[in-house]
Amino acid sequence: MMDRRLLVCVGALFLIFFSTFPSSRALISSPDANPPYPEAISDLKEAIVKGLGFQSEEVKISGFDVRDALVGHAISYEFDLEIDNKVLPLKLLEDVNRWEYVDLPIFQVEQPNGARQENVLVPLSEKKKKSSGDVSPVLSPFQLAGPMEIWIQDANNMRLSLPYDVEAGVLKKVILADGAVVTVKGARSVSLRHPIDLPLPLNQSSNEFASGLVSLAEQLRRASSSSDQESPLLSLRIVGPTSLASTSQSPDNKLKLKRLAPGLVELSSMSKGKTGISSSLSTIGGAATTVITPREFTTMWPITSINGSNPNLLGFEKLLTSVLGPKAQQKGSFKVLKADVSAQTFMKIGFGVERKLKESDLEGLNFPAWRTKPETMRMHFEVLAKVDGEKVVPENVMQVDPIPVEDTIAENVINGNVTMSKLPIIQPPPSPFTL
Repeated sequence: MMDRRLLVCVGALFLIFFSTFPSSRALISSPDANPPYPEAISDLKEAIVKGLGFQSEEVKISGFDVRDALVGHAISYEFDLEIDNKVLPLKLLEDVNRWEYVDLPIFQVEQPNGARQENVLVPLSEKKKKSSGDVSPVLSPFQLAGPMEIWIQDANNMRLSLPYDVEAGVLKKVILADGAVVTVKGARSVSLRHPIDLPLPLNQSSNEFASGLVSLAEQLRRASSSSDQESPLLSLRIVGPTSLASTSQSPDNKLKLKRLAPGLVELSSMSKGKTGISSSLSTIGGAATTVITPREFTTMWPITSINGSNPNLLGFEKLLTSVLGPKAQQKGSFKVLKADVSAQTFMKIGFGVERKLKESDLEGLNFPAWRTKPETMRMHFEVLAKVDGEKVVPENVMQVDPIPVEDTIAENVINGNVTMSKLPIIQPPPSPFTL
C-alpha cells in the first residue's frame, strides 16, 4: 500500500514539474511559429513590400523561410547604350543551371551579443546542405587579344605564365600589344572602363559570314591598332583573376614581358605577324578555339574565345537591332557607356501576402448567395534576388498560382434546401429476390 502511495506522489511531482517548466523540445521548436529573420532577409522583405506598393500595416507577410531558399549561380550582363542622346539600360541574365540548398553567411541570425551563429532553424536532417564556405562563382576562362589595356583589381596572388611562370610582383595594369593573346582564368567580372563609340550601320563588313557585332569589333580593333593618338586603347577592368597565361604552350610562340613601372607591365608577341593576330589554334580547357583571321571573322575581338555563332552573341545582336530600329542600317554611331559581365549568386525564395479586403474590393464580383464572402485575400509570390555581399537585392518578383480549391456544395443546397417530407415518394419496381 505504501509503495502505491509513493508512486502516486512521484507521478504527481513529475506532472507538476513538466507543467511548470516546458520541455527542451518545445524551446527548440518555438522559433518555427515566428522565425527570426536574418538582417539581409529582413531588408529583402521590406524592399519587396515597398516595391509591390503595399503598406506594412495593411498586409501580413508570411514565409521567407531560409530553409526553403534555393541558391544558384549565373552570368549577368549589364549594358548602358546612348542612342540619339537617350540612355537605354539593358540587363540580361542567363538561366541558372542548377538550384541547390546552400547555407550562406547571410542566413546566419545575429545574436544579441553581436555574435553570429548558424541558423538554428535548420533541422539536423537537412545538414547535408553545402557549407557557407563555398567559393564565389567565377567566369569561364576566356581569351583577350591586344591592342588593349587591362586594369586588374583584387588579384594579389595572380600567376603569370608566358608560357613559363614569370614573377612580376603585384600587377595593377597590363598592356597587351598588338598580336598578344592571353587566357584569363578565375575572373569574377569584366567591365568597360571608358565609353566607346561604335559606327553604324550595324554590319559594314563585306564578308557574308561576319555578324554585325563581329564587324563592329573588327573596326574597333583597327582603330585601336592605328598610330592615331586620338583613338585610345580599349580599357577593361577585371576583378579577381587568378592567372594570365599565353594561349600557346609552345616556347617558340611565347609572350615577351616588359616592365614599365611598379605594377605595370606590357606583354607583346615574339612572333607577331602583319595582321596583328595569330591565326593558329588555341585551347581552353582542352577544347580548340579558332582565333580571328583576316579572311574570315569567326571570333569577336577583344574576347577572341567567343565564336561569332555563339547563341548569346546572336541573341544580343537581335536585341540591339530591334532597339536601334531603322537606325541600325543608317550611317551614324551609338555609344556604349557601360558594359559589365559578372558571375553572380542568386537566391530564390517564396513568401505569402495576406491582405484584408474592403467593400470596394468586392464590387463587381458575383458570389453565390450561399457562399460566404471572403474577408482576406491571400497571394503567393516567388522572388529572384541577387546576393551582393551582405545584401540581397530583389531582381524579379513573380506571383505564383497555388493549387486551385474546388467548391463543394451540399446536396440539400443543390435541391433548393427542401426537406425530405416534401420530396415525392418513389416506389422501386418489385424484385423476385426480395423477401
